[in-house]
Amino acid sequence: MSSLTLAIATGRTAKQAMALLEKAGITFPDFHNKSRKLVMLDETEAIKLILVKTADLPTYVEKGAADIGIIGKDIIMEEQPDIYELVDLQIGKCKVAVAGFPNQALQNGSPLTVATKYPFITKSYFDEKGIRVETIKLNGSIELAPLIGLSDVIVDIVETGTTLKENGLVVLDEIMDISARLIVNKASFATKTVEIEQVINQVKAALE
Repeated sequence: MSSLTLAIATGRTAKQAMALLEKAGITFPDFHNKSRKLVMLDETEAIKLILVKTADLPTYVEKGAADIGIIGKDIIMEEQPDIYELVDLQIGKCKVAVAGFPNQALQNGSPLTVATKYPFITKSYFDEKGIRVETIKLNGSIELAPLIGLSDVIVDIVETGTTLKENGLVVLDEIMDISARLIVNKASFATKTVEIEQVINQVKAALE
């Protein structure tokens, strides 16, 4: 019977996270690209893997539906879940950045309209800069917003910059570097300390 539940997001870092777990000696035989299974056990049946949507993963861990999770720092910063963030997994590296048209000024006296799926990060960043903004929450194709006049700029993750370049946009300012993190439910860390520390030690060894 499994003793730990591990949540992994189905987004861009899933494949890298599974590769890291395999290197750490934690393998899930039923996991493959064509599988539609959302719940599966590792080879020892000690760890149950659940695959969830990226935006939902902090909730699964915070509420204890999962003991451990792997999620991007951007989601942690945006959702501010009440969890422990214990290991920087050094995968899924990219940046959260402000992007817009080349040579576009961020301050012109008028409130800046910003399209983003990160309203909390956006407000915090522009508040620090003393720039008034109106935030428009979008869930995808953020680059489209300035192209059709919905926003002045966007705040989004930038990995290679290819999508920005193909749409005539550039990075105007970098907000933060991000990568995937191993997070833990606080109650689970108190009651399943040995099992969780074993997973953490295996993952840390795989990172060396």
